[in-house]
Amino acid sequence: MPADTTTRAAAPRRTARKSAAPKPDKVLFDAVDLAREAAVSIATPNTVGDHEGAVMLGERLAMHYFTCTNKGYRGWRWAIAVARAPRAKVATVCETNLLPGDDAVLAPEWLPYAERLAPGDVGPGDVMPYIADDPNLEPGFEATGDEDVDHMAFFELGLGRPRVLSREGREAAATRWYDGEHGPRAAVAAQAKGNCSGCGYFLPMAGALRRCFGVCTNEWSPSDGTVVSLDHGCGAHSEIHEEAPTPEKIEPPVLDDFAVDVEQG
Repeated sequence: MPADTTTRAAAPRRTARKSAAPKPDKVLFDAVDLAREAAVSIATPNTVGDHEGAVMLGERLAMHYFTCTNKGYRGWRWAIAVARAPRAKVATVCETNLLPGDDAVLAPEWLPYAERLAPGDVGPGDVMPYIADDPNLEPGFEATGDEDVDHMAFFELGLGRPRVLSREGREAAATRWYDGEHGPRAAVAAQAKGNCSGCGYFLPMAGALRRCFGVCTNEWSPSDGTVVSLDHGCGAHSEIHEEAPTPEKIEPPVLDDFAVDVEQG
């Protein structure tokens, strides 16, 4: 028998149909007065302003917006939802709200009390809570019993503490200091004629941060007593040879006792 040469027609490709937007509903859009009455019934007196328009939220469901004129709610709007039953010619109020607009003044995002403390907030008498799993810390050095080893760890390296900075903690501190007011991009450093690395008042730090940071000990410097980067700088550099300004000399005034002022009569 000859081979079957018939072919089946390709099945039509099915595409997902997007749900059509609800059509404008004249009955609901015309219910401006009904929506205003609902807004006035819940609002503070004289705080329902102009009608800003209406939008369809779904089939036979619309939302009317009115400006809120309360000075404490700038950018907020009274939102009144109206609906109607199938084939009904009358709208009814189903929900009333006061909603923020795009430029509304909103309260800041709420934070738990334990997370509200910010860097620099600790004052006299304040105590930070203990953080057992602080990612910036790791277990410190434990005494070995060897006097030479323990002396080096405790007194030279400063490791005689339960916990010390972790790698993550060092990187966070280094980034914060380097990008701050005592790093190379500070305004005072941009105009300096020398870096801290060549200043006699620069005291290098101990440990891993020694390669990038030290402490300024110059009382004339704006960075005195703070951590500075090696490539920071200021006008109080110890090795910059700047000529001292010549003192300005002002001659004292001379009083002529014999001078006579003649007045014309």
